[in-house]
Amino acid sequence: MTFDRSRPGRTGVILPALDVPETSALPERFRRRELNLPEMSQNEVIRYFVGLSRLNYSIDTGFYPLGSCTMKYNPKVNEDVARLPGYAHVHPHQPSESIQGALGVLFELQTSLAEITGMDAVSLVPAAGAQGELCGILMVKAYLADQGNGHRRKVLVPDSAHGTNPATAAMAGFEVVTVPSDAEGNTDLAFLESAIDEGVAAMMLTLPSTLGLFDQNITRIAKMLHEHGALLYGDGANQNAFLGRARFGDMGFDVVHLNLHKTFSTPHGGGGPGAGPVCVKAELAPYLPGPVVARAGESERGGSAASTSSARTDESASGRAQRDGSSGSADGAAYQFVTPEKSIGKTMAFHGNFGVLVRALTYIKSLGAEGLRAISEN
Repeated sequence: MTFDRSRPGRTGVILPALDVPETSALPERFRRRELNLPEMSQNEVIRYFVGLSRLNYSIDTGFYPLGSCTMKYNPKVNEDVARLPGYAHVHPHQPSESIQGALGVLFELQTSLAEITGMDAVSLVPAAGAQGELCGILMVKAYLADQGNGHRRKVLVPDSAHGTNPATAAMAGFEVVTVPSDAEGNTDLAFLESAIDEGVAAMMLTLPSTLGLFDQNITRIAKMLHEHGALLYGDGANQNAFLGRARFGDMGFDVVHLNLHKTFSTPHGGGGPGAGPVCVKAELAPYLPGPVVARAGESERGGSAASTSSARTDESASGRAQRDGSSGSADGAAYQFVTPEKSIGKTMAFHGNFGVLVRALTYIKSLGAEGLRAISEN
């Protein structure tokens, strides 16, 4: 501790000579005692804290090879962008006409993630992967209930799935049915065929699995589920493996969550913050957790990948939405918060972990399509 290294008379700061009378902002009568601060030279302080940093493993010194939770280097430019005053100093209670740049970032990230995953709509609100999972399964539950299929109470989970998958299904009130792997590590199709019946709501499948394997039968699995009226949920924790090479939506997934703190190089550790956006096909878009961001006038038309049909305009930035389009992005379009018509509701205060979302979009923009593909190739 710095107090153990303290020596009387040492100083780490040299202050300029006073050119005004010395005074105290706090009268002496209000002080119970002198402050007991450590006395150390500047180089001692630096060496102490740098020494502490070397005791920890970090993504600046190596990557985290944690199976489906692999984390990688976070480019420092992400931090520079996230610290720009226009992003770092905004407040969620500001009128949305005063934060059009911030809303533009959210809209563009929604659109980018929809394109990357092959999905139709995105909510950036979930604070982490596990929360994104829960949102996805609650959306499945609400959708099936609206379709008259509320009797479907089973969720199939492979034995190679991410550990949160069965916990999520159970928390949402479903019965979990474990699906074994075959000799090659793929889903056992014979067992799956026997397990799918009118009581199955969905299958939660981590791709690649926690074994590090890409299930070769994924399109067949999707077809089997859809033929029986069930949905396919994708855990995107390991999307590093096929980023830019394949898309969940093209493989038949109906809903997927992403981990921005794994795939899109945002800081991870110390309890957060993270971000677990949930991406869905069009039929599930009305159930997304809100709010999402839409261009003014598009919220009722479903005019973009980030918009949802029959959405409600929120009246504030927790709140007060831009209505007249008089201010907005450089191309004249204004952005607004909207809540999908059948939304499962809010999953956290305000609008998600904004700083993490800024970092993720910076990473995507700095790499571009070719750079994202290179991630999975290397």
